[in-house]
Amino acid sequence: MRKEILDHLYKITEEEEKIVKENASISKELYTSEDEFVVDSAKLLEQGKLIAIRPHTRFAHFPEHRHNYIEMVVMLKGSLTTRIVGGDTITLRKGDILLMNRHARHEILPCKRNDLALNFIILPEFFSRGSVSYDKENILRGFIIASLSEKKRYSDYLLYHAAGVIAVENLMENLIWTLINHPNDMNQIVHSTMDLLLMNLAALSADTLKDMRSKGQNITITALEYIDHNFACGTLEELATQTGYTTAYLSRLLRSHTGCNFKQLLQQRKLQQAAYYLENTTLTTENIIEKIGYENSAYFYKVFAKKYGCSPREYRKRT
Repeated sequence: MRKEILDHLYKITEEEEKIVKENASISKELYTSEDEFVVDSAKLLEQGKLIAIRPHTRFAHFPEHRHNYIEMVVMLKGSLTTRIVGGDTITLRKGDILLMNRHARHEILPCKRNDLALNFIILPEFFSRGSVSYDKENILRGFIIASLSEKKRYSDYLLYHAAGVIAVENLMENLIWTLINHPNDMNQIVHSTMDLLLMNLAALSADTLKDMRSKGQNITITALEYIDHNFACGTLEELATQTGYTTAYLSRLLRSHTGCNFKQLLQQRKLQQAAYYLENTTLTTENIIEKIGYENSAYFYKVFAKKYGCSPREYRKRT
């Protein structure tokens, strides 16, 4: 990792300065507005962004919490120890990459001045854009599906020992450099680099609590891949014909594994594709509505505003 990147990330933050000077604890209000300690992506990530980075806060015990996003912890220097509630105690060392799903509750022991862990905040929407197809039998793909579910299933984390893996180290450095130096205008490069990083991680062996591959989950992955490629005109009936399962069984399975029914998943995918077109093309909104398969433009404007908090025109201006 380049020295200038490390120097930037090593800087003492206002929060850390307060902790050291006042012997203070972690300020919960910086991370959540809820009574339960659920670290909120809205507190850490700008609207319209799917990925952001934040150095882990040192010098203080980080109490038991979970996240409403998928967290990737990258150990750049030193070490960090975290305790998974009801699970393992993990010590990360230089080069380790820890993926935590939204259901995992954990606490983190105090880090010292020279310990540098970088937290990636990754919204669930990033993983369902459909631009990358992970191997159906890959543990990482299974972990992602489980993380997108509203229900706690399978492993709380994946741990990769990536020290010395040149492709991973180079992609990580490029990703961090881009997020530091171009936080507002290089979304597509950030997304593509993260996709490549995950593809390389998928090729590595992982230390997991259990192998998450199962018949039901593989069917779910097949269904989500069908939605990825057929979002404009896909139907549950066609999916049932292709897979050989009944629509009732598929509906129950999707609800069980993702927390959403087929129609909801299809709508999410349509809206994600609309956002992609707004960011990366000059297509008119009406052309986008047609391409993603909406016949009722008024309904599209309504659901788009509900999801993104603005109109398509405003969304395009922001990006």
